[in-house]
Amino acid sequence: MTMNANKPRPAGLAAIDREMARQHADALSSFDGAAETAAKAAASLKRTRALLLLGMGGSHAVNRAVEPLYRALGVDAIAVPLSEQLGQPLALEGRTIFVTSQSGESAEVHRWFAEAGGTADTFGLTLEAGSFLAGAAPSLVGAGGTELAFAATRSLTVTFALHLAVLAALGEDAAPALAVLRSPEAASIDAALSALEGVASIVTSGRRLQGLAEALALGLTELSRCPCFSLEGGQLRHGPMEMLGPKIGVILFRGKDSTAGLVTAMATSAVETGAPVIIFDASGEEDVTGATTIRFPPATGLAAIFSMLPVAQKLMIAFAETRVENAGTPVRSTKITRSE
Repeated sequence: MTMNANKPRPAGLAAIDREMARQHADALSSFDGAAETAAKAAASLKRTRALLLLGMGGSHAVNRAVEPLYRALGVDAIAVPLSEQLGQPLALEGRTIFVTSQSGESAEVHRWFAEAGGTADTFGLTLEAGSFLAGAAPSLVGAGGTELAFAATRSLTVTFALHLAVLAALGEDAAPALAVLRSPEAASIDAALSALEGVASIVTSGRRLQGLAEALALGLTELSRCPCFSLEGGQLRHGPMEMLGPKIGVILFRGKDSTAGLVTAMATSAVETGAPVIIFDASGEEDVTGATTIRFPPATGLAAIFSMLPVAQKLMIAFAETRVENAGTPVRSTKITRSE
């Protein structure tokens, strides 16, 4: 599982490189540009104290990642796939609704507005100001336009920045997260990539950072075409640990929060199975013996996410490049999913 330095960069990965190179600047611009609509969304949340987050794919992973951040501010937040909301809907009354779609054009977005119609407390989050979503609801629009590369990278970072604008309007201190965006982390992935050399599959997991784990698993699957998936830490503990062993890689996310000890315990148990274990670690706690640790300054919330995300993206891309010839070029999917 080695990369040839003389091998031409696959076109799909080169496209991802271009997106990633501008993601931090676009995220900072998005935060600044979203202030007015973010204030309106925050006013709605202060009134309803309930939030329904709807999205698909990477957008749903972002929603899962910000769920605990809104809950910490007293908002009863729940993230549901938009496809699930279409078939098994939760009540909309009394909730603020965030519909997220980086393109603003996915099939589920069109159908949800056609069938549910939205509400006065519905807001969009998108990267495309001219999209259907942006026209259907007041929307926070990320800078830089639609992401062109297949796997979500810049779109994730920019959408997190839009949420940061809302959280700041709710009273959250945005300074730690903005500081990370201005000075991105550059941790090495070499040891982690080497540790994953012999695996046939990867499971990602976290506790408060579970949404970030889910975003990484989606990107790993899309780019490497290996069956990679994510299980929240407690869910992984309740039975699925039976699958662990030398051929199953485990990637864990540990931040500086009250769940860090549970992630540590999972890492220790996973190492005992012989599985190669990678820890993205912003907890400030000691390394876990036998695991490969990618260390970040102690952080929680969006500061931890902004620290870890670009490094996780680099690992995702490097892993895929060792597995398939044309990584980054989809063979069964499209960037904008226009059919259900």
